[in-house]
Amino acid sequence: MGEDRRLAAVVALAQGMAAAHDPRESWRAAALGACRALSGNFAALSTWERELGRLRVLVNVGDRAPDEEEFPEGEAYPVHQFPEITEFLHERWAAGGEPDAWVETAFGPASGGFGYCHQRVAALRRRGRGCCVVAPIVLHGRAWGELYVARSADDPVFDRADADFATVLASVVAAGIAQTEQLEEARRLAFTDALTGLANRRAVDAHLDEAIERHRRDGAPVSLVVCDINGLKRVNDTRGHAVGDRLLERFGSVLSLCGAMLPGALAARLGGDEFCLLAVGPPADDVVKIAGELCRRAAELELGDGVACGVASTEDAIGPVHSARRLFRLADAAQYQAKAVRAAKPVVAGREGPDDPVVRLADEPSRETTPERRRFRGRR
Repeated sequence: MGEDRRLAAVVALAQGMAAAHDPRESWRAAALGACRALSGNFAALSTWERELGRLRVLVNVGDRAPDEEEFPEGEAYPVHQFPEITEFLHERWAAGGEPDAWVETAFGPASGGFGYCHQRVAALRRRGRGCCVVAPIVLHGRAWGELYVARSADDPVFDRADADFATVLASVVAAGIAQTEQLEEARRLAFTDALTGLANRRAVDAHLDEAIERHRRDGAPVSLVVCDINGLKRVNDTRGHAVGDRLLERFGSVLSLCGAMLPGALAARLGGDEFCLLAVGPPADDVVKIAGELCRRAAELELGDGVACGVASTEDAIGPVHSARRLFRLADAAQYQAKAVRAAKPVVAGREGPDDPVVRLADEPSRETTPERRRFRGRR
């Protein structure tokens, strides 16, 4: 491959990773770009899980064997099975520059290669491949994983120039991964409450919009639990805000624990002393049961006075739910009612018959002209 074509391949790989919307897309773009740049017919990207002592495959692209999934859930290999990368993984190259890629063939090491690796050779033969080039990936000065590109048994064997080019590609992949990680961290911070580590208001808005759309499309039940910690102001005034923050953190842990009992539920802090659980799919009765468990556990905290909890679900008699705003208003009204009567259990919208007071409160025209109690609803 000429210098111009190689430069174009590097640019294409970098652009593909930069255009990715999430880590999976980035991994796939890296593997595909390297596969094309090296005229391979298969490529994989793997990461070193230090705490487990193994290489875990993130993505397989190209001509995959029957046992190779594109995004495998459990394809991982103990590092001790690959003696040719032990030096790399323990970073003994760090004082002498970047580690170089090497070539293996179905018959052993290529001429001038790094050494014989029985596991890789056996895998090449088993899958009908003739050779592979393995390029270590270094991120932030530490071993991160490897880029693996293979050719079929009928194609030319990779040479030293290919291995050198693979080393360059691996450095481009490392830069792309670093950018993806930075973007993911920025996204995480944008959708995470800094104090509790739960989702924040922005995340709830996005997920609830998607949930209501799914409900309109296929009828999936959507339930929202809104709760307000009782006694936070008293704790702040008498024991200080640091103790108040501890109450928020501990309740956040309780909410997370209860949310884990509902498959796929999102636990969030909306701001101040207000929290919520958003569940898409579980029956309303299951959500109400978990809300009751949440109230019980909150009452047992050594700080605060439990929670006021309201529930609204599209499965209950609340009328059509065409917007996230209406479901929020119903859950808000149920929580308001729970607080007003100091209920120890959740109040559920739509379960008091045709003239349900919570539904009436949520839908009364006067509430449309008064300021929202929760500023997160002002967005809609």
